[in-house]
Amino acid sequence: MAAGPTPEPEQGPGTDLVPAGREDAGELVGAIIADDGADPRRRAGLIARLARTLGQGARAAGVRGAAGGRWLADVFADEIAPRIPVRDLETLARHHKGLTGEELADALVRNAANTTTAVGAAGGALAAAQFTAPPLLLTAPAQLVAETVVVAAVEVKLIGELHEVYGARADGGAVRRHAGYVQAWAYRRGIDPMSAGESVTAALGAAAKVALRKRLMRVLGRHLTTLGPYLTGAVAGGTLNRAATRALGRAVRKDLARTAVGTGRGSGAVAGDERALGRGE
Repeated sequence: MAAGPTPEPEQGPGTDLVPAGREDAGELVGAIIADDGADPRRRAGLIARLARTLGQGARAAGVRGAAGGRWLADVFADEIAPRIPVRDLETLARHHKGLTGEELADALVRNAANTTTAVGAAGGALAAAQFTAPPLLLTAPAQLVAETVVVAAVEVKLIGELHEVYGARADGGAVRRHAGYVQAWAYRRGIDPMSAGESVTAALGAAAKVALRKRLMRVLGRHLTTLGPYLTGAVAGGTLNRAATRALGRAVRKDLARTAVGTGRGSGAVAGDERALGRGE
């Protein structure tokens, strides 16, 4: 191999989109979510930017803060979650050509799974490309941390919007609702408006933060298994993300349908027919 200068860690797809300096992680995640898969190269560039920003933050947090996932949970809860755009029912119906009820829920799960698949492919491809280049091997985990928080954000958005469809929006203002949806993601279930109590209408408490940290680290661990030569990381990353997002959608929809029937708070479109949840595949 010809000798030459060590390449920058951000080299790869979309590197011309990576400016110097630390950026806002919440804004980057929001941009990735809003991309809708229209431009894979742009998504790859945004993931590279997010990876660098998270890498800088992890170094600033130190080994003790970053190793156990506490720093990552704080970043997700404080910087990323408040920026996740959760559309209300009227906006969702408009964006999905008038769909309502189970058909709308089907579409939300399908679109979220497509997005996490694409994110997994983008992040996996970057990791796989770096795996074949020894000077860049140590930067691969940062790419997968970036993928992890984006997938988590997509799924939190899905949970929030499924709550809208099932007439079970969390109480309180936007910040408190987002705290409830993050908690729901951490525990992989819907919010029960009759029993959730203060934990939904307040910021994440200590127990929810621990659950969030553990869930993020489990997702990161899953993504670490996608490291491999050539394009195996891209294929595995996309496939695992799709399956996980679909499973989450099924679990939350089942929870919300049961709650809607028990409380009478359903949107009218769910009508308690849990058999329809099979269409969420």
